[in-house]
Amino acid sequence: MHYNLIRKMDIADGPGIRVSIFVQGCEFHCKNCFNKETWNFDKGKEFTEDTIKRVLELCEPKHIQGLSILGGEPLHPRNIEGTIALAKAFKEKFPKKDIWIWTGFLYENIVNKEILKYADVIVDGQFKEELHDFRLKWCGSSNQRVIDVQKSVKNNKIILFD
Repeated sequence: MHYNLIRKMDIADGPGIRVSIFVQGCEFHCKNCFNKETWNFDKGKEFTEDTIKRVLELCEPKHIQGLSILGGEPLHPRNIEGTIALAKAFKEKFPKKDIWIWTGFLYENIVNKEILKYADVIVDGQFKEELHDFRLKWCGSSNQRVIDVQKSVKNNKIILFD
């Protein structure tokens, strides 16, 4: 896996002050994607154990509420193992902090369910230009859902984050 960028202090991608990592590689290629530079799987920097250590160090301060994982496509088969490794390490070190993940896959179609053990919120669905709405919080188009993962897993049905 490769990553494009790590933001040390992000206030746009989830609640509070967060650390965000943008993974590299996406096959959805949504029209007017805000992050086209992350489409190519072979660009960016190599994601390694040192990358995980760096992200965890950036998440240490008390003012950091959580970690946001975006892309690119963090749940693509080429990226999912790295995403899971990062999410698992984060939750082991910071069980009270949250993880938000943005994916073009629908929640129901996530193949590797292990990620659901660690994610607190998943924003699912591909961005659709014709459904773009600036008033939405945390997503770009009205087809996307902001899902409370742990409540959804517990209730065996999709529960939206409020």
